[in-house]
Order: sequence, then C-alpha cells, then structure tokens
Amino acid sequence: MADQPIYEARGVSKSYGSVLALRDVDLAVHAGEIVGLVGDNGAGKSTLVKVLSGVHQPDGGAVYLDDVQRTWRSPHEALEAGIETLYQDAGLCPDLTVNANVFLGRERLRPGLLGKLGFLDNKAMAGVAREELERVGINLTGVRRTVNKLSGGQRQAVAIGRAISWARKVIVLDEPTNHLGARQSREVLRVMHRARDRGLGVIFISHTLPHVLEVTDRIVVLRLGRVVTDEPTSSFTPDSLLKAITGLSGPTAA
Repeated sequence: MADQPIYEARGVSKSYGSVLALRDVDLAVHAGEIVGLVGDNGAGKSTLVKVLSGVHQPDGGAVYLDDVQRTWRSPHEALEAGIETLYQDAGLCPDLTVNANVFLGRERLRPGLLGKLGFLDNKAMAGVAREELERVGINLTGVRRTVNKLSGGQRQAVAIGRAISWARKVIVLDEPTNHLGARQSREVLRVMHRARDRGLGVIFISHTLPHVLEVTDRIVVLRLGRVVTDEPTSSFTPDSLLKAITGLSGPTAA
C-alpha cells in the first residue's frame, strides 16, 4: 500500500439549508486498501458518498485525486477520472444480459459500416465481460443470461465486477451486502478482496459491522457529520466499534 492516498476528502463540509450534514470531514483511501465508512442513520455517510462521486459539490473543503485538487461538476467527470460508485440499488437492468449490463452506457459498436449504423458488437462485449468478471473471481455459466435469472448475490457480484472492471482508481460501495444472505454476502466480500488485490482503493459503506470488521484495513466512524474515529481495523472489537458509532465511548484495543 502506497504512503500517498489515492483519493481524499479534506475538510469537507456540506449543508442542506439549515442542516449541516458534514463538518470538516477528512477521509483518505490508499491504492490497495479497503476503508470501512460506518455510522448511524443521519451520520452523513450518504452525503459524503455523493460528494466523493460527484453528485454534490462540497460547501467547504475539497476532494483530491492523486494529491491534485479536483472539482467534480457531475458524476460523469468522477467516472471519467476513475472513480466508480455502486449504490444500494446495484444499478443493473434485470431484463438485459450480464454482458449488456457490464457495458451499459459504454457499449461497443461493430467495426465498419454496421457500427456507423448503430449495430452493437455483442460478441466482443460478451468476451470482454466474461474476462473481466473472471478476473475478479466471478464465474457464471453464461454472460448472455439475463440478470433476472441470477441470484441476489450473483447480481450484486456482477454489479461490483462491472464497477471494478471500469474503475481505474477508486470504487465506492454503498451497502453492497444489504439484504443478502450469508452465502451471497461471501461472494460479494470475495469480489471486494479482488478489487483490493488489483490495486484499487475501496470505500465500503455498511451497517453490517461483522462484514466491516472482516474485510477492511481501516475504519472511519462518522457521527453527526463529523469523523470521530479513524483507526486500523485491528484496533476494534465488535463492542468497541459499536460504542464508537453510538458515542457511548471510544474504541478500545482488541
């Protein structure tokens, strides 16, 4: 893991009218690192995700990519810079095939005249989709199957695999194991490890504390819009992490 963070929020503040959602928030993620972002409802997690992904601009502070200050005017600009964000709804089209979902919004046209007429190169997209998903440990019987034929865990794994295949710097995962069973969640956590192994910075937002403690390298706790704890995951026990989130006390050594 490099010493210099790949992506940072420095002193980020954000208000909605009279409500101060974020207050001087610092958060950094390194290449090849999984950072857990946790907090109660209303702690500011969703707002911070929207700032990091370019949905909102901060009122104060800034984000830095490779130590260069960036101002995202849209989520598309963040995407173009290599920041992929996966929200809770997974963003998949259930009636489309797996390979069509992997290339959704980035479709490849056939070469020559057919491409100029708008014909898609489905064969090439299927091949690349299979390779990209296999590279992050997702082995499906066929990428030409529609997403609605997959299990919940497979769908979420495909969504993460798609994000990893396009991400060049950072992937932000907002509750990727929400509403999944134990076996399905394990598929998703395994794919997250693959993302880290590929050198991506991963920001993992979750209320499922056992998953956070299992898969992350560092945990940042938000409470009422402020960072109250930023420590290596090894510093926490399940009890001390819960106490840090609720404010009953700070973390204690494991």
